[in-house]
Amino acid sequence: MNYKDLANLIFPDVKDISYYEEKYPKRNLKEGAIVTRFAPSPTGFVHIGGLYQALIARKVATQTEGVFFLRIEDTDQKREVENGITDIVNSLKDFGIEPDEGMINETEEKGNYGPYKQSLRGDIYKAYAKYMIEIGKAYPCFCTPEEVEEIRKKQEAAKVRPGYYGVWAKCRNLTVEEMAEKIKAGEKYIIRFKSPGREDRKIKHHDVIKGNVTFPENDQDIVIIKGDGLPTYHFAHVVDDHLMGTTHVIRSDEWLSSVPLHLQLFHEIGFKAPKYVHISPIMKNDNGNKRKLSKRKDPEAAVSYYAKEGIPGEAVKEYLLNIANSNFENWRRQNPTEDIEKFDLQLNKMSVSGALFDMVKLLDVSKTVISRFDAEKVYNESLKWAKKYDEELTNILKEDKEYALKVFGIERGNKKPRKDIAKWSDVKENIEYMYDELYYAKTKEYPYQVINKKDDIVKILDLYLKKYYDENADKQEWFDKIKELSGELGYAKEVKEFKANPDKYKAHVGDVSTVLRVALTGRTNTPDMYEIMKILGKERMAKRFEEATESL
Repeated sequence: MNYKDLANLIFPDVKDISYYEEKYPKRNLKEGAIVTRFAPSPTGFVHIGGLYQALIARKVATQTEGVFFLRIEDTDQKREVENGITDIVNSLKDFGIEPDEGMINETEEKGNYGPYKQSLRGDIYKAYAKYMIEIGKAYPCFCTPEEVEEIRKKQEAAKVRPGYYGVWAKCRNLTVEEMAEKIKAGEKYIIRFKSPGREDRKIKHHDVIKGNVTFPENDQDIVIIKGDGLPTYHFAHVVDDHLMGTTHVIRSDEWLSSVPLHLQLFHEIGFKAPKYVHISPIMKNDNGNKRKLSKRKDPEAAVSYYAKEGIPGEAVKEYLLNIANSNFENWRRQNPTEDIEKFDLQLNKMSVSGALFDMVKLLDVSKTVISRFDAEKVYNESLKWAKKYDEELTNILKEDKEYALKVFGIERGNKKPRKDIAKWSDVKENIEYMYDELYYAKTKEYPYQVINKKDDIVKILDLYLKKYYDENADKQEWFDKIKELSGELGYAKEVKEFKANPDKYKAHVGDVSTVLRVALTGRTNTPDMYEIMKILGKERMAKRFEEATESL
């Protein structure tokens, strides 16, 4: 009996690998095109680190006219969650990271290199496992979990490396006949890789981000097919990345230590290995210490957090590109309105150590991103968010779309657009003074600042409405009127006049404007007051000034 007979005994009804080599031909792409994948397990929420990997993978594939596909690695079915694939697909869609191929929901897929779900590729893995046995690079192992545990205990006692290798690999040196007898006798088994490696030898490897790294060779006879007939991650990804034509494996650097094993598997099975790109994890500053963003401790680790907060996908992507390449910020400064797809991401410019996640910076990026949206987009996105999370805001926005567009249009579309909204959950607080039902429902404190005496405030409000407010005035005329009002009441018409002679005036035109703004909105900081007054109109202004006066 030889290895071929043994392989036929274990896998009697499996197609030859030539069938799959023909079925999945080499991709016909231009020179230098990169093929990448996002290959998550459907075991819970999508982590921001996963989204980061997917964004990088999508970006480098797109900019080289390559392919980016979504493969679901569901061989560990005990950990699967319901609708896990749908959650992954929707999370990517929310951020505009749509794959060219792969799963599009729980059961459907697109592309010619599927199935894109590992649990449906069992026959493929068996074909390649059979081939490995035929060429003497894999073997059945009959050790029970108890026996494997016993080996581990002996290794611990002897203070040697744990694992199934060398003299500890009990089934490795069974003869083909002994293996066949055990199988025929009905003994349970798994399939192990027969590693040719030695731990005292080193391998050199060039990682696209980490550069040159040296490792001890792999000598572990790892499991490639488990007792349930499904492959392990190590084996499945080697077969899949070969057949799907992956050129670059972009993954978290926790997998870096698996490189010797993965390169060995590619080599022993006779495949060309892809390039490995190990991305450093996104870190968090925790009281001066850097640690990984944690699923348990940090709400911002889950991508669903950004949807709940209403941080636009465009802003999150832009922030992640900031983390990915330090030259992105400069590029964005020079190209403020350019689509981020035009930015040329360089894998070798990515940080070797983990980038720090900075929520303040993200919200700052988000403010700039939202400031580039027109009023219609701000309205639509705010309403979409509100329908899920804020009934009151939904009703207000739906009641009068035209009015809402005027409100969102304040200081928008000009050279220096307003930057007061960082996320859709900020919208209500940022526009409530434009809606009487919200404005009057709130207790106000009126922070007048410099001009804060009752008589002075009453005079400014009273005289402004009676004599100086003109709803037909353009912006320059409107501001000139506030200057005239200031002069009539003994305030400096220009700030520089006040600074030159502070003893001559009680305050200046800016302080008078603050009184008008605070009485009108209850705030010291708002977008353009001229536009606010035009939208509110004289009647609503008079009512607000009256309430402000009564509160003094």
